[in-house]
Amino acid sequence: MTHLLALSELSVQQIEGLLERAQAIQDHGVAPRITEPAFVANLFFEPSTRTRFSFEVAEKRLGFNVLNVEEATSSVQKGETLYDTLRLLEEIGVRAAVIRHFEAGFYKDLRDRLTLSIINAGDGDGHHPSQTLLDLLTMRQEFQQFQGLTVAMIGDLRHSRVARSNAEVLHRLGVKVILTGPKAWQDPSFPGSYVSIDEAVETADVVNLLRIQKERHREMDGFTPEAYHQAYGLTLKRAQAMKPEAIIMHPAPFNRDVEIASELVESKQSRIFKQMHNGVFMRMAIMEWACQGRPNANNQRIELTV
Repeated sequence: MTHLLALSELSVQQIEGLLERAQAIQDHGVAPRITEPAFVANLFFEPSTRTRFSFEVAEKRLGFNVLNVEEATSSVQKGETLYDTLRLLEEIGVRAAVIRHFEAGFYKDLRDRLTLSIINAGDGDGHHPSQTLLDLLTMRQEFQQFQGLTVAMIGDLRHSRVARSNAEVLHRLGVKVILTGPKAWQDPSFPGSYVSIDEAVETADVVNLLRIQKERHREMDGFTPEAYHQAYGLTLKRAQAMKPEAIIMHPAPFNRDVEIASELVESKQSRIFKQMHNGVFMRMAIMEWACQGRPNANNQRIELTV
């Protein structure tokens, strides 16, 4: 089976292949379509707007029949385990499950017990591979290459699965990763060097801001939203010191006037909504990669045609 769990499990060549496929789908303007009916399921156990709807649009553009499993109305509320839910989906013919889960590494005891593909749509403070891939696609479109770039990851690093995924992959791609954020939210395991917020903004080619993960810690370590904005946010004054060709990114949802000044969200240097746009094409490439050639219960294989 083909899973997408963490990008650390993929080679640079595999990552580049997924990026190239997403770009090709976007450039051609024609979506590949499955030739035989097939089902995929989305299971989101944490709130999500961008990731969930982006995957659903991608799946429907590919021609999949889509099942959306709601935690509140599923048998999880009756004590059913995630494994048993997935075995049910497997038995009724679901080819792939896109899962957002609050537990980091939820997939570790599932990957070898199932024949359906698991696509990790974010696991606690662990990994978020599809977000990292769409971030890479956005950077690639802007700069054509990764080697030699400097990317600043700014904010709540310790609780951010996006930061963890991005830092690891960027390092392998030859990108210089610099980090900054409140000391209590730093993580020494991240590849990269810590610098001041002003140095990060002034030297980065990509200023990648991170949402404060309020749901993963009880308080903002003494920060008010206004104080955080002044200490670690991209203020209008700080943005003036950015390189002219540098871009602003944020995985969203973003808190206006906390991580980023509201006026900068749709500024000339911002690529925040471009990231969202790229998410559909990237997730189409992911679903195609995960499902193409996979046999179903009748030993029929999914084939996609353009």
